[in-house]
Amino acid sequence: MPFVLYLLALAVFAQGTSEFMLSGLIPDLAADLGVSIPAAGALTSAFAAGMVAGAPLMALLSRRWPRRRALLVFLTAFLLVHVVGALTTSFAVLLATRVVAALANAGFLAVALTTAAALAPPDATGRATSILLSGTTLACVAGVPAGAVLGQQWGWRAAFWAVAAVSVPAVLAVARSVPGASGAGARSKAAGAAGSARGELRALRRPRLLVTLLLGALVNGATFCTFTYLAPLVTGVSGLGAGGVPVVLALFGLGSFAGVTAGGRLADRRARPLLAAGGAALLVGWAVFALTAGSAVAAVALVFVQGTLSFAVGSTLIAQALYAAADAPTLGGGFATAALNVGATLGPWCGGAALAAGFGYRAPLWVSALLVALALAVGGTAEALRVRQGTTGAAAAG
Repeated sequence: MPFVLYLLALAVFAQGTSEFMLSGLIPDLAADLGVSIPAAGALTSAFAAGMVAGAPLMALLSRRWPRRRALLVFLTAFLLVHVVGALTTSFAVLLATRVVAALANAGFLAVALTTAAALAPPDATGRATSILLSGTTLACVAGVPAGAVLGQQWGWRAAFWAVAAVSVPAVLAVARSVPGASGAGARSKAAGAAGSARGELRALRRPRLLVTLLLGALVNGATFCTFTYLAPLVTGVSGLGAGGVPVVLALFGLGSFAGVTAGGRLADRRARPLLAAGGAALLVGWAVFALTAGSAVAAVALVFVQGTLSFAVGSTLIAQALYAAADAPTLGGGFATAALNVGATLGPWCGGAALAAGFGYRAPLWVSALLVALALAVGGTAEALRVRQGTTGAAAAG
């Protein structure tokens, strides 16, 4: 794999850290800026909304830019708004920086996904995608805990400065190492449909791609439904103390890294078996986790297992979306990014609704199982229709 993919993963690491680190900084931030905890929580919602809306919009905006320029514009904007966020004393300004950071993050990831697919050999999109997404999983393992420690020791602004600092070498690396060719011209096979935004949008209507994006949103929703409420689950149900929460979160992150790595090795040649077996195992795992959450040993083991399965299946779905969007090489990455963030927004909302209804801290686990079951039903139906159409077509040709 081209070394530049690892440099892009460094930028994704910084952006993933920024997206998730606020969970450990909200109380300090709220006290410093003189706002309530719920108001400070709007910073997280603003980032999620910016990611969902920004991915296709930023991809559309930059579709005719050279890849290097697009990545540099988005990454530089991301860096600068973190500097502004670290300096401001206004909550309104900080909220605005989170929206802009999300737009820049979404645009960067959309272009980076298509860049990774373009730089990889034709049959290695899955491996290239896994390298890129390893930045997100490493953010869960190291970036988010490190941000929490920085916030505890030197205040929440230190975490923002750290994200800006990590982004600097990524900017230099992109400027030096990423080819300047435009995403629209990255592969000759995409040239026909990529000639106009309308052509790319037509390509995005294909049933295979739409189903894959839906599956990605559902699986990612299941993942973040439980991840969001993991701390109260392991302390309130599994009996682990507060000191065990960072360990559990790190285990989930290690599992996600293992899953992305395994998915990258299998996604290009054995995608269907991986999705079928991995999806079924994921469903069983969430149900078993819900039933055995009272055991600390079972909870610790299943956190790692489910992190592995979730990201193996999720990263494979992203790779399949990029394959299905070959005729929309720029917007395909944007819509894949949007689908993931729809899931990351929908899952925690569903889990929170179950908690608010009084079903207890195991409820997000059952919601995760339900979302995966729905994904399996949709995927199974789509596969059955595909096989049926193939059989019908073969019979008609005979």
